[in-house]
Amino acid sequence: MIWAPAPYPWPEGKRAAACFSVDVDAVSPYLWATRNARPETIAVPEHRMAGMRRGLSRMTDMLARLDLRGSFFVPAVVARENPDLLPGLVERGHEIALHGDWHELVGDISDQQFTDALEGSIQLFVAQTGLRPEGFRSPAWEMTPHMLRELRRLDLWDSSLMGEDVPYTIGGVTELPVRWDIDDAIFFKFLGAGDRAPRSHIEIGERWQSEARSARRHGSLFMLTVHDWISGRPARIDMLEDLWRMIAHSDDIWRPTCGELAQHHRGLTDQPDFPLPQLPVHTTKGSPQ
Repeated sequence: MIWAPAPYPWPEGKRAAACFSVDVDAVSPYLWATRNARPETIAVPEHRMAGMRRGLSRMTDMLARLDLRGSFFVPAVVARENPDLLPGLVERGHEIALHGDWHELVGDISDQQFTDALEGSIQLFVAQTGLRPEGFRSPAWEMTPHMLRELRRLDLWDSSLMGEDVPYTIGGVTELPVRWDIDDAIFFKFLGAGDRAPRSHIEIGERWQSEARSARRHGSLFMLTVHDWISGRPARIDMLEDLWRMIAHSDDIWRPTCGELAQHHRGLTDQPDFPLPQLPVHTTKGSPQ
């Protein structure tokens, strides 16, 4: 229990930080979910292709208007199917980072399969851009001790966990925490019957502006996560531009890429390295007290 955590030491007198991160999933979750039996229907993959055809370019145009660099987490299969994607993001000044091979879910693969996917993804990024990626974000934001050990072995930072609201270190890995309630998917993702109706972009824009103001007040990290095929729609782009223009007008909010944020954290010498969770096991009979 930490009763009096010290304020996080942001650089240059900044009070808080905000990162614009994009999970460029495109069709990869659909490809993984249907890897054993793929239906002949095309509505879902077509919906997801909207990001590659227009949404992502609309998003990068918006970032250019705001003079903002984003961090783009790209599954290797998306990069293979769109070989101009990674070079195009780098050319536009953005950061590229790892996001699995086929957006494979942790519970579906073995430790060795994770390692193979991670190493293969690094090789692909280097082959397409000449740059070795420095960061990773897990598909569906799940993590295992093996995954953290592999990230440490390969000297990669991570952005998948939620154990803090500022950067922290866990198991020797620099962690840039995410949050479900600052992710567009839980509010806007709709792929057909059975899904909840999307929320209003006006409502969510106001909610996220409130979150950004609170991050500034409390000295925390505002890590926004959006998706190419979800937030690349016109009204949502306009909402994002309004949000980040407000953030840009706050001179005391730092706006780094995730990699720049990780580099800053690694340069600090007084931050704890939290151990991997060791959860207690309930062994007694009867009702818990």
